[in-house]
Amino acid sequence: MPSKRRIRLAVLPLGIATAAILAGCSPTQLHGFLPGFTEDGQAATNHTDMVAGLWVNSWIVLLAVGVITWGLMLWAMIAYRRRRGQTGLPVQLRYNMPIEIFYTIVPLILVVGFFAFTARDQAALETQTDDPDVSIVAIGKQWAWDFQYNGEEASGDDAVWSMGIQAQTDAAGNVDQSQLPTLYLPVDKSVKIKLESRDVIHSFWIIDFLYKKDMYIGRDNYWSFTPTREGTYAGKCAELCGEYHSMMLFNVKVVSDAEYEQYLDSLRDKGQTGDIQDAYDRLGNLPGTGATAKGDE
Repeated sequence: MPSKRRIRLAVLPLGIATAAILAGCSPTQLHGFLPGFTEDGQAATNHTDMVAGLWVNSWIVLLAVGVITWGLMLWAMIAYRRRRGQTGLPVQLRYNMPIEIFYTIVPLILVVGFFAFTARDQAALETQTDDPDVSIVAIGKQWAWDFQYNGEEASGDDAVWSMGIQAQTDAAGNVDQSQLPTLYLPVDKSVKIKLESRDVIHSFWIIDFLYKKDMYIGRDNYWSFTPTREGTYAGKCAELCGEYHSMMLFNVKVVSDAEYEQYLDSLRDKGQTGDIQDAYDRLGNLPGTGATAKGDE
């Protein structure tokens, strides 16, 4: 049986090598090549780092367990292979209490650990901001998106809205980005989005934000976060919702506070004020079709 000294001598170089490899990784590599980060590691929201950390660290633990397991399997195949001249079965062991305790306790620790870290991060993600800087209603419909700004309780001229149509393609099949519904968000401002559906189950997914949430009829979901980097991000429905599910796309523009206010003013200038549901009915939309009598950029 190897001594503790030999075990330490074997583990030490492995630990040093691992630390050296991780130290030489770029921010992109350290975040597991996930979207949502720039080359210098700047995250898209205040929660993106946390989600990426849970994902990457879980894979590191699982890969370590895999390497140890594969190594033990390989060692057992070599050490206990049948030698020349041997016949019959080798000596059989009925039980080995230390090993049985080990392979019972270690998986239990792993499962409890994964659950604890997941529950901790999920609690942070699901905590809703009581007094956000910006309140928005995002409405999914077959197969497009509508957005109302200035809060779910806003009325009259305080609320402004934009209505979208499903993705349009050119002759080559490329999506016309200029016609996609666009959600505007101010950078470094707390945002709370109320998620609604007009027809079937949809799922609101901003890819670079590393988070998605379902939208149901009769049950409103909420999502609170803070965008931390200006830019344009892709969004889509992540729940199979019908024939043109793949065309249920939208863009997210995270802009400065001044640009955000300018955009809201442009909606007011177009007369797109008040409750979006009243406007939706007034414009002659066909229930369940996503067709609109008036679109927005």
